[in-house]
Amino acid sequence: MKIRILVSQPPGAVLHGRPWPTAGSEIDDLPTTVAAHLVASGVAEEVTDAPPARRRKSRKEGDDG
Repeated sequence: MKIRILVSQPPGAVLHGRPWPTAGSEIDDLPTTVAAHLVASGVAEEVTDAPPARRRKSRKEGDDG
């Protein structure tokens, strides 16, 4: 599982035996359980090959176009 780190940590923090990566760094060599935990915790996001989903514009009531 490839992830992108979203949260910086203080100096000296480690991730799986290595210094904590900077926010925005992508990592693909962590065990799946570790990567999934970081994603579930909100510390990282999963990186997929698919393009990001496009957000739909919300229509306000009474907006006909």
